[in-house]
Amino acid sequence: MPSPQQRPLLFLDVDGPLIPFGATSREMPDGYPTYPAGSDARDAGANPLLARVDPRLGARLLALPCDPVWATTWMADANEYVAPRLGLPRLPLVEWPEPSDADGRGGLHWKTPTLVAWAAGRDFAWLDDEIGDVDRAWVAAHHPGRALLCRVDARYGLGDAEFLSLEEWLRAG
Repeated sequence: MPSPQQRPLLFLDVDGPLIPFGATSREMPDGYPTYPAGSDARDAGANPLLARVDPRLGARLLALPCDPVWATTWMADANEYVAPRLGLPRLPLVEWPEPSDADGRGGLHWKTPTLVAWAAGRDFAWLDDEIGDVDRAWVAAHHPGRALLCRVDARYGLGDAEFLSLEEWLRAG
């Protein structure tokens, strides 16, 4: 069981929450806003979608009383390319197990068991665009700590509604 003074973890996905995608021209008639890379941001070259990362999100994430952790298939590239655009330090990252035939059965997201194991009983919030009710039920049954599973609409990315949910959940802890 975690010690009472440990801050909650904040598991962060990249595609969807931090790099929005998939909106129609009706939903985003002017297209997605793009942001120039900061002076310490690296050029991913092969991924033009990084220009959609809103650098203002970094300060908002750092202001939260929790410990952010990358929970993304970007793996080490999240620290290399995304963190500098957000002004974040290098963050720990969840290492994913090899895929198996059992992953995702019954609607359970393949990340869910690994995140619960990684948290090791510590309170956590998870921002992802693929979270569902099956994940919430599985976490409630298998995780002894508090958990907030916050589904982010991939079309718009992380926004005020998600920050409000996070802030309220963190205050209630």
